[in-house]
Amino acid sequence: MRFPIWLYRLNLGWLLGERFLLLEHRGRKSGISRQAVIEVVDHDVQKGSYIVAAAWGHQSDWYKNIEAEPHVKIGVGTRRFPAFAKTLSPDDAVPHLNAYATKHPSAFRQLGSLLIGSTSHDTAQLINSFIEAIPFVEFLPVREKAA
Repeated sequence: MRFPIWLYRLNLGWLLGERFLLLEHRGRKSGISRQAVIEVVDHDVQKGSYIVAAAWGHQSDWYKNIEAEPHVKIGVGTRRFPAFAKTLSPDDAVPHLNAYATKHPSAFRQLGSLLIGSTSHDTAQLINSFIEAIPFVEFLPVREKAA
């Protein structure tokens, strides 16, 4: 599970394209820098933000950590930049999950089976189940102030 982190450490994150991102965050208790590689649900080109799902729900360590400290760094492809983590409301998450289901229908159904135990092929039903069970996070780039 840690192998993708090594790709980023070796400057090979571009091999994962924009489908995954490296999240650098601080431990909520230890304050130690932590890393996780997370699948990207959607990318908002206009905002430059990336939307991800906390696949293991509110119990994901990285999710608990960004709730405590939302200022993070992310790496996508060859780029790394500071970002602010914002949990999306269910209504705000729906269009991003719809986009993922459209782009990756097979992966969407497999994740539905794995994460929420659904074998349904009804996209709307799966989206509602995901939204009820899993928090979605948007990483918004933080613009550096000019000197």
